[in-house]
Amino acid sequence: MTRSVLLAEDHRPIRTALARALTLEGYQVTAVADGIQALAAAHRERPDVILLDVMMPGIDGLQVCQALRAERDRTPILMLTARAGTADRIAGLDAGADDYVVKPFEVEEVFARLRALLRRTAERAEGGTDASDDAEAPAGAEAAAGGAEDARAAGGGVVEAADLRIDGPSRRAWRGGRELELTRTEFALLELLARNAGTVLDHSTIYDRIWGYDFGPGSKNLAVYVGYLRRKVDVPGSRPLIHTVRGVGYVLRAD
Repeated sequence: MTRSVLLAEDHRPIRTALARALTLEGYQVTAVADGIQALAAAHRERPDVILLDVMMPGIDGLQVCQALRAERDRTPILMLTARAGTADRIAGLDAGADDYVVKPFEVEEVFARLRALLRRTAERAEGGTDASDDAEAPAGAEAAAGGAEDARAAGGGVVEAADLRIDGPSRRAWRGGRELELTRTEFALLELLARNAGTVLDHSTIYDRIWGYDFGPGSKNLAVYVGYLRRKVDVPGSRPLIHTVRGVGYVLRAD
């Protein structure tokens, strides 16, 4: 099955080279040069995935992403950015992007991230397993017992851990009586941690379950998402739930 990609990039050499590479990889590509054209193409063609440059004239990539998410368009979006700072990455995630690639990039990395996004979308559409399922826990009876003790299924696809309540089918989550506004990837990450509450999940396991691809030890992708998720879940005055286990990974527990 041929997948369609909407590519929005204002720099012509990059746009032309990337469109050619994507076509050779088997994608059906629509390439545009600015944010206005990107929005029009997204509405007209309903692509399977969007590859969106951040810095574009007129309407930039962040604004395009925000507009689509405001319309409840959940097409997976991979951002292209020349800004590698944490604040810039968070801005993209805040706008509703699913992932990002920093320029200059290797085209194989773009392909890998697109495959991961499309694989997750297909799994959800088919009702298959995705990041909402239990992750493979680290070996050890103590870790397994912790997860069983701290999290419980409330029926109907609902998971409760500490004062979190997560409804998988409706993709809604609450902490106490406060509903959390989460992007798709943030929701998947929180649900994964909650289903394994009390169990430390290592970086590789989380990358595999959420993105379907391990970006390697130098990647800050997971740390950015965890940091942003903490800003929504662990608000001032509440008990922190998401904890870092240095050198290993992350765990959700109420200390």
